[in-house]
Amino acid sequence: MSEQPAVSMRERLKAPPAPEMVEAYFRPNVAKGLAHQFVHEMHIHLAHGLMLARQGIVSEAATRPIIAAVLELIERGPGLLVIDDAGEDLYSYFEQHLIRRLGAEIGGRLHTGRSRNDLHTTSWRMALRAAMLGVLDNLVALRRAALGLAVDHAETVMPGYTHSQHAQPITLGYYLLTVTALLERDFRRLFAALEATDCCPLGAGALTTTGFPIDRDMTASMLGFAGVLEIAYDGVSCRDDAHEAAAALAILATNLSRLAFDLQAWNTSEYGFIELDDGYSAVSSMMPQKKNPNSLEHAKAVAGLVTGALVAALSCSKNTSLADVSDGVTALNEPVLDAAARCRVLLPLLARVLATMAVRSEAMRRAAETGFGSATELSDMIVREAGLPFRTAHNIVGHVVRAALAAGRSAVEITSADLDRASQEVLGRALAIAPARVAEALDPALNVRARTVRGGPAPDNLRAMAAGQGERLAHDAARLAGVHRRVDQALDRLVADSRRFARS
Repeated sequence: MSEQPAVSMRERLKAPPAPEMVEAYFRPNVAKGLAHQFVHEMHIHLAHGLMLARQGIVSEAATRPIIAAVLELIERGPGLLVIDDAGEDLYSYFEQHLIRRLGAEIGGRLHTGRSRNDLHTTSWRMALRAAMLGVLDNLVALRRAALGLAVDHAETVMPGYTHSQHAQPITLGYYLLTVTALLERDFRRLFAALEATDCCPLGAGALTTTGFPIDRDMTASMLGFAGVLEIAYDGVSCRDDAHEAAAALAILATNLSRLAFDLQAWNTSEYGFIELDDGYSAVSSMMPQKKNPNSLEHAKAVAGLVTGALVAALSCSKNTSLADVSDGVTALNEPVLDAAARCRVLLPLLARVLATMAVRSEAMRRAAETGFGSATELSDMIVREAGLPFRTAHNIVGHVVRAALAAGRSAVEITSADLDRASQEVLGRALAIAPARVAEALDPALNVRARTVRGGPAPDNLRAMAAGQGERLAHDAARLAGVHRRVDQALDRLVADSRRFARS
């Protein structure tokens, strides 16, 4: 069919869009649509068109060339669209393209029973769904990498810290198992946010559905959604799914930032616990000795940007009407998708940082020996051997530590005689505990092995906990693969059905 003049959507208005409106709103809006919505909107057009034909709302003869035109756009891309400054969004140019190609009699029928309101909320949900799947894929990979490293270092003794001070001996594996537990909860939060966005508002119309006998379940299934967002007004007015995703992403980024903070500290010469691989480090333009942990600094910066995206998304919706409004429903999509994109690429970066870093286990062990982290076990040993109340034992060890520090001695140099001198000060009598018992209590590795209570860092405990985490990780990966399979199969089937329909 020969080209037909486009039909305008600005009949209500006498004037074209003002240049300032184009610059500030229309042009950026179209750019965002091309960047984030194009493929998703094309899939929506296919699903809506097939549904209209199957429901007898639009004839198959009229629908067939529409479907063919949409398939051509999917195959050849948005370059087919004639984009000037007259349209306010991607759909404006799509409809103009359709009518130019097919004429108003055919091209103008696709929008039957539909509004840009439900079209846009559906395409933005599809974009967020795809982004969240990418984040979750990479989160699973990071969990797997950190969990494997935790098991590898189940007996790599190091100091545990509270308030940035030596607290009690732990292992590097125990620290990393804590990280993987945190990431497991991040997965739960992100997957819940994915489920919230995986509901289809298509068919909601402007806000009250339509008088045409459309089938919303059919289009939701064709687009791979888990279900329909039932209340039409809710479907076009609420984007708390995006708010929830932003919140979960901000929590994830914050957790990753805390990991990066510790690794950055341990990478310093003052700690010397780890050394980052050269591939994840940078240099100074002036100081030739520098090896800077820029990968870790970037992780901390991302946390700030993602938290900012959460604030931006909430601020866009705050004090807006509970209805379809550009600020409360649409504007928030950009910061949320930006947050997802940043997290998606940060996760594999940190996975490789962990996999490639050199662990200085001797430096860790030496710090654990000399930092008085075994003082708690020394107190517990006194309780067991001398039958004293814990508080009294605590006081005695406090005297011992103070005297050792004053004399410039490390924890492993404390002797049974030191305990007796402190006990004389506190109790007026010696404890007479065997030197071997004192030495055992001051050994960081034995400290760790003694912590066999559920949740403690004893190596056998750690391996059992890691096995449980591994099982849950496999379960989570399977759930995620199931969503991928549903979405991918539905969209592949949609395109295949559309091609068959267009050729029939």
